[in-house]
Amino acid sequence: MSTHPASTKVLFVAGTGRSGTTILSTILGQLPGAMAVGELRYVWERGFLEDHRCGCGLPFSQCPVWKAVVDHAYQGATPPDPLAVSQDLLSRLRMMRIPTMVLRQLRGRPAVPPHPNDDTIAALYTALSELEHPAVIVDSSKLPPYGKILERLPGIELYVVHVVRDPRANAFSWRRVKATGDRDDDATMERLELWRSSAMWVVWNYLVEFWWPVKRGRTVRIRYEDFVDRPRETVERIAQLLDLDTSQTPFVDERSVRMQPTHTVAGNPNRHDRGLVTLRPDEEWRRAMPVMQRAVVSLFTLPGLRHFGYSVRG
Repeated sequence: MSTHPASTKVLFVAGTGRSGTTILSTILGQLPGAMAVGELRYVWERGFLEDHRCGCGLPFSQCPVWKAVVDHAYQGATPPDPLAVSQDLLSRLRMMRIPTMVLRQLRGRPAVPPHPNDDTIAALYTALSELEHPAVIVDSSKLPPYGKILERLPGIELYVVHVVRDPRANAFSWRRVKATGDRDDDATMERLELWRSSAMWVVWNYLVEFWWPVKRGRTVRIRYEDFVDRPRETVERIAQLLDLDTSQTPFVDERSVRMQPTHTVAGNPNRHDRGLVTLRPDEEWRRAMPVMQRAVVSLFTLPGLRHFGYSVRG
């Protein structure tokens, strides 16, 4: 594996799924000096093992960028047992481990215990930095425990964007049937029960706030609703945090973006969008979500609703 370079900025887009993190990350990846890689925590399963499409449209194994990165990271060999790395991450990032993670951090220990596979993970980020030379790698892996792994890897200077969405809209989105677009089959994205998406919303959002408070200086919190209402302003705000040049943004007006192909390895199907994309609020949940379901989610997430600035009445 290659040696670790000088520090590289990694923008970790944190929060819960179905909160607009993919489209935000993809737009940020259009900025000069930034490279969006999607949810890189899934590369072991969806890239190496299942050969899903890269954001450029080619299967992961055929993408020239990822072929070069993998070859550089592992010195011409295949990575050490992608299945083992994937299973290890699945185990280490489980929500049930959160109490232990918090206790470890309060005792001054790494929240997520170090593991030999961390070197294998770090090698990809090092290779990306050495071959592509991005000023910022945009990683939309979202799960806070994965961010804690990244935070201590050699050569990484971590910044965090915490994306929060109304939990009722979030829960409604998790119930939709949506094709992945990652392979030539009819595979659809994972769907979650209301209680599960609500629990994830509460735990992950509070955990991001606990681990990376805005006052630390390398974190910015945005609400999905504010982002889609003022996308250009939001992207420029994040770019300024990272010292990225905002004189050449992909915006053609305040709400429309001209999207070029990216090399994202996992995420929402909109990572494959190209050409002119206009951002509009997704408010379908307000008219289509049954009243009882809205009430259940509101009850589950009540403290967080108020804390993150949402009305209980929706």
